[in-house]
Amino acid sequence: MTIRIKRAYEPPAPGDGYRVLIDRLWPRGLRGEELRLDVWAKVLSPSDRLRRWFGHDPRRWRAFLSRYREELRAPATREMLGELARRARRGTLTLVYAARDEAHNNAVVVRAELARRLRSRARVTGRRRRGPATGRRRARRGAPAASRRTPCRRARG
Repeated sequence: MTIRIKRAYEPPAPGDGYRVLIDRLWPRGLRGEELRLDVWAKVLSPSDRLRRWFGHDPRRWRAFLSRYREELRAPATREMLGELARRARRGTLTLVYAARDEAHNNAVVVRAELARRLRSRARVTGRRRRGPATGRRRARRGAPAASRRTPCRRARG
């Protein structure tokens, strides 16, 4: 369960696992065979407008983060993020990008979003495993017996 990020200009390695290009534009000077991609997820890249506005200027990084995270909430994008999170649970996932700046690029944001999804999924499944077998809620200590019961609705008749 590893999520890596790697520049497109670095040679593919056997340990890269499932390789995904997350840029809207194809990396200059590279052929498809050189990248050895499993999928090109254009839907995960920032919009052209946002990409041009950002221009990989570190001074605009914080604003880019919030705008790009907003774009990642689109239904098609969320679906692709879900698929990549499932892939990451099964093995190594490598997000491939072409930007020169290793700290300020869309791959950093996508990796953080995938990691957040994996953590939240682990918390949800962890709660289910540790929960009481009966499915009842635990009563708070010192609470009167009436408040320990869960209210039930009467059937309309």
